[in-house]
Amino acid sequence: MMNENDYLLAWAAYGVAALGCLLVWMRMTRWMWRYLREPLRVLVAVLLLSPTIVDPSRDLFAPAIAVTAMDVLLKVGNNAWRAVADLTLYCLIAFSVYLVFVAIRWPIERWWQGRQEHPVAEDEDPRTLRELMDQGDERLEHRYERGGRVEPRI
Repeated sequence: MMNENDYLLAWAAYGVAALGCLLVWMRMTRWMWRYLREPLRVLVAVLLLSPTIVDPSRDLFAPAIAVTAMDVLLKVGNNAWRAVADLTLYCLIAFSVYLVFVAIRWPIERWWQGRQEHPVAEDEDPRTLRELMDQGDERLEHRYERGGRVEPRI
């Protein structure tokens, strides 16, 4: 059958493949709206990384999504309901943690955005462009000395 090293090697290979799939999913969803992208990423992480028990007597685990697919599509075992229950439990836990994270992050972001909206600019000149031109400001003159072109207004 399968000894302990083969079992660990199979899990290591699956873990690397699952992290690769998760990385691809992160790249595929980066264009989405944030509040749609993040729950989808949590869902795919749970689907890829959640184990379920296959043989309780020997403490053998397998990926829950693979067990569910094998049992439903090929009708090879009777572990589909256990795998679906494990997936549901892991989804519930992951989304609860995610909601706590969002509940903590939301007021911090609102505070940070409120802080960024009113920056204190000490070197900003309150004069308008017309006032600067009437007063002959040197910052405007240097711009056109280097051969800059002034387009007429129509």
